[in-house]
Amino acid sequence: MSKHYLVLSTIDSKEVAEQIAHHVVEERLAACVNIISDIASVYKWKGTLERATESLLVFKSTQECLPRLIERIKDLHTYELPEVIALPIEDGHPPYLDWIVSQTTK
Repeated sequence: MSKHYLVLSTIDSKEVAEQIAHHVVEERLAACVNIISDIASVYKWKGTLERATESLLVFKSTQECLPRLIERIKDLHTYELPEVIALPIEDGHPPYLDWIVSQTTK
């Protein structure tokens, strides 16, 4: 099992995206959060086809922090049903992966 994870979440407010990113990095639940603004999302919600402009947050974290990170994202998120998807990092630049661990270890 991987000990490093990418966690994805979208949100409709750049300001809230920044707030979430600052909280989880400050709390050492993620080493880094990339915010990719102005993406187009198309989805069905409550039977209606929707289109929204959102920001995508990409969190870099660890298996140890994952449960707390997911809960914190849900706590800070403004959506009724926030997207929170965790993907294992199978391989990468070892010094960078070590840095993720060092930034999320208290």
